[in-house]
Amino acid sequence: MKIGFLFPGQGSQNIGMGKDLYEKYEVIRDTYNEVKQITGIDIAKITFEGPEELLNETKYTQLAILTMSLGILEILKQENIKCDISAGLSLGEYTALINSNVLSFNEGIKLVQKRGEYMQNLLPEGNWQMAAILGLECEQVEDICKKVKSGFVKPANYNTLGQIAISGEEAAVKEAETLAKEMGAKKVMILKTAGPFHTEKLLESSNALRKELEKITINKFETKVIKNLDGDFYKSTDDIKDILAKHIINPVRFSKTLQNMLDNGIDTFIEIGPGKTLSGFVKRMKQELPIQILNINDVASLENVLSCIKY
Repeated sequence: MKIGFLFPGQGSQNIGMGKDLYEKYEVIRDTYNEVKQITGIDIAKITFEGPEELLNETKYTQLAILTMSLGILEILKQENIKCDISAGLSLGEYTALINSNVLSFNEGIKLVQKRGEYMQNLLPEGNWQMAAILGLECEQVEDICKKVKSGFVKPANYNTLGQIAISGEEAAVKEAETLAKEMGAKKVMILKTAGPFHTEKLLESSNALRKELEKITINKFETKVIKNLDGDFYKSTDDIKDILAKHIINPVRFSKTLQNMLDNGIDTFIEIGPGKTLSGFVKRMKQELPIQILNINDVASLENVLSCIKY
């Protein structure tokens, strides 16, 4: 069995996520308390009580998803369940880097706190939106974005085969939606995000984050991690700080990431955190060999994983 951990990103959040895990496991409560001590933010209260508008603010969303995922990882560590390879979607890459000890828990939390603040507060003025287009090829979506005349829109997340998220001005995203449907898209879904993420519009955020990255310590990888920037493994020679600064202004190559995991023999995928979005992405990939797809987002799904994965 070769295990791959997958960590979700912004847009997977919901009020009450992880609450039953928090109530049952002391180590998860400890994780939330540590995050509160580091950031001064009661992320448990925001996550479990809301209101939804507050949780959906980028500066809280990212911290909430990260904390939930890291809490679950503590349980898996206690059970000696480790990954061979890990990857995350956008924000989720930070969870993978903390899990691999490239970023320490403390510095990783502080970095994500700053990242969320910059991505929320340093947005250019405008009405921004993201949407997922289902049923078209990469080249078709790229062509649609080039044809849009009502504003800025670019491909942002190459999620899986036949699903690409676009990011840009609201009017431009709506025009792209119309063009996509004319071209035969099966569906277009507006996402729960609040900015032109993974485009050059976040250059100011990227530059601010770069300054924060200069302050942190980069440790050796304890497990293999695949990066969003190109879908390839991080190497010991990589300038990780530069990669993470570029991360929020470049598209996420997640379909290539998943293919890389499959090509390297991952046969058991475990999505760790809110939702099941990444599990759905894995299902849409072409697989030659049988694989097992699991997720952990509550007590029941955690117990299922513990019963399925035995060392």
